[in-house]
Amino acid sequence: MPQKILLADDHSMIRRGLKLICEVQLNVPWIEEVASCNQLMKQLLQNDYSHLILDIILSDGSTLEVLPTIKKLYPKLNIMVFTMQPAEVYKRVLKNYSIFHYCSKASPEKETIQQLKQFLNNEAAVPDEEGSGPQYNPFSTLSPRELEILHYLLKGKSNNEVAKALNLKWNTISTVKARIFEKTQTNNLIELKELATLYNVSGL
Repeated sequence: MPQKILLADDHSMIRRGLKLICEVQLNVPWIEEVASCNQLMKQLLQNDYSHLILDIILSDGSTLEVLPTIKKLYPKLNIMVFTMQPAEVYKRVLKNYSIFHYCSKASPEKETIQQLKQFLNNEAAVPDEEGSGPQYNPFSTLSPRELEILHYLLKGKSNNEVAKALNLKWNTISTVKARIFEKTQTNNLIELKELATLYNVSGL
């Protein structure tokens, strides 16, 4: 199948830059863009894509909420994460979905192009060198569900709002919230947000 790429990012300049690199430097003729999880799922339904490049956080939520469905419905779709979120927090979780291509938006352009080229050529992601892996991050032990809920907590959402957004019960949110506090050794939302800022974990 010819390469057909879908870019999912809620920042138009990021999408524009990635699209330009793919078109001009990597000779990809078919590239489309979306900015939200809702648009992402609709676009995947309408077209047969070979590659998906997406951020962890989109305008209407975390892509962790839709990744299980995407992997189930489109098992042959190649996925790469392109984000500012710290690798030490999300790489372990993404491996559960067989996603190994992870590129930081802070990477130099040359490195970004090289990683994109490997991804689009369906080459295996280069593993982290022994001894040069990411530093400790208190959020790295959170489960996919805990990371989903963390996203909403960092945006200041109440338990009821999170429960509605994720279609879960209020007491489930409360239980998971308590586990997040325990794992990060924080006592309240203020401490949690301060810790997240310190370790570059964002809800936006």
